Amino acid sequence: MKVLFVAAEAFPLAKVGGLADVTSSLAIALHDLGHELHLMLPRYSDITVPAQNVPKGNITVNFMGNYEPVSLKVTSLKKRIPVYLVENDHYFGTKEIYTRDDLERFLFFSLTVPALISQAGLHPDIIHCHDWHTALIPLWLKKAKMKVPSIFTIHNLAYQGSFDQQFFLESGLSSVWQKSISPSSPEPSLNFMSQGILLADILTTVSPTYASEILTPQYGVGLEHLLDYRSKELFGIINGIDSDEYNPATDLYLERNYDSSTVERRVGNKLALQKKAGLPQNPDIPLIGMVSRLEEQKGIDLILQSIDRLIAQTRAQLVILGEGREHYHRLLGEAALKYRDRISVFVARDERLARLIYGGCDIFLMPSRFEPCGLGQLIAMRYGAIPVVRHTGGLADTVKDLTDGNGNGFVFQDFTASEMQEAIKRAEESFYHQMDWKNLMRHNMKLDFSWRTSARKYQEIYLRARTMSRVQQLQ
Repeated sequence: MKVLFVAAEAFPLAKVGGLADVTSSLAIALHDLGHELHLMLPRYSDITVPAQNVPKGNITVNFMGNYEPVSLKVTSLKKRIPVYLVENDHYFGTKEIYTRDDLERFLFFSLTVPALISQAGLHPDIIHCHDWHTALIPLWLKKAKMKVPSIFTIHNLAYQGSFDQQFFLESGLSSVWQKSISPSSPEPSLNFMSQGILLADILTTVSPTYASEILTPQYGVGLEHLLDYRSKELFGIINGIDSDEYNPATDLYLERNYDSSTVERRVGNKLALQKKAGLPQNPDIPLIGMVSRLEEQKGIDLILQSIDRLIAQTRAQLVILGEGREHYHRLLGEAALKYRDRISVFVARDERLARLIYGGCDIFLMPSRFEPCGLGQLIAMRYGAIPVVRHTGGLADTVKDLTDGNGNGFVFQDFTASEMQEAIKRAEESFYHQMDWKNLMRHNMKLDFSWRTSARKYQEIYLRARTMSRVQQLQ
C-alpha cells in the first residue's frame, strides 16, 4: 500500500518529543514490510536539509481573509522514504516547532494537505494522521470528497488543540464543523482532536491499556463519550523503538559501547555520566536517571515531594534531563543546589546526554500520572537500565514487577510519593545484589521492543480501513 503519514514532527528533521521518533521509525518499519511510505510535515526554518521542488507542488490558500502561498519540497528519510515539506514563511518560518500561535498554524497546515495531495498527484491508499495537529485532515478530506481512508492516531489525549468561541468563528471552522455522524453520536468539543475522533475511519492509540483508560472519565479528558461512541473502531497498538538507532553496541553518543554479553563495559558510561553531572564517581552507588518533559503528567511533583526522604533513606544519586514548566525548572534547580553531591539537573534538550543517561544510569525513573505509551522505559531497557514506573498506560503494558514470575522492573500502583519511594528503595536493594542485577540487565537487553510486531498490526489496520472504505462506497 502507498501510505502517507502527516505529522508535526519526524526524527531527525524536527523533534520535540516521542512523536518524532514514532512517526519516522514506524514509517521505516512499514517500509521494511514492503509498503510505500511517504511523510508530510511543515518545513520549519531549522529544517535545513537539501530539498527539491515538487512539480506542481505550489498552491495558494485562502485562509482567514488572506491568500497564502504554499510550496512543497521533498527530501528523504534514510535515503529511502520521501519526506514532503510544506513551506510557508508566515506560519512555518520559525525555528520553533511549537509556538503560541499553534492553533492557527496547524489549522493552516491541515487545510493545505488535501490540496497538496491532489495538486502534486500523490495518490495515497491510506492517509495516517498523527495527533491533534493533523486531526482536522479527515474533515477536509470529506469536504473535498476525497475517498481516501484516514487513520487518526492519538499519541496523547491531553493535548487536544482546544479553542474558544471567538477562534471558532474567526477561523471559519464554524461553517464546516462536523457536529455528528449519526443521531446517536455525541457532539464534539471545541478542539481539533474531537474532529479526528469523530471522522477518521479508524482510530488508534499507542498502547492497549491506554486505549481502555481513555474510555473513562479519569483519563478521557472530556472526550470519553466520543471515544466510547467510536470504541469499535479504536485500537491500542504499543509503540516500538528503532533498534538500529537505539543500540548500545554501536551508539556513537556513548563513552563505551557494549551489548548483553559485555555489560561490565557499561560502567564506563556510568562514570562518564557522574563526571558530566558533577557527582562523585563511584560505580557502587546506584545512579537513577530520568529523561523527560518536565510537566505534571510526568510525575515531577512526586519527585519534588520525595527528594528529602530519598536523600535521607537511600545512597542513590539522581540525574534529570528535560525541559518544561519554569516552576519545575526552578524547584529542581534548588534541589540540585541543596544536594550538590547527590542530584544533578540539566534543563535542556540534549540527545547526546540523553543517550549517556540511558547507557549510564542503573535505574530509570518514570513515575507518570498517565503515560499513553512511553518510549523512555523501552530505550532504557534496551540499554540495560532497570525501569521504575507507575502502573499506567504503556508503562503497564511493557514493565512487569519483579514480584511477578517474569518481571523486568519495579512497578508502583497509586500516584503517591510514598509508593514511588517504596519502589525506588526496592530497586536500590536489588542493585546491591550485583549478580542478579546483571542477569536482569541482560534479560531486558534481549527483549524485542522493535517496531516489527507493531508495524504488522498497523498493516492490519490499513487493510481494515480499505475494506471499510470499499463497503461504504458500494452502499
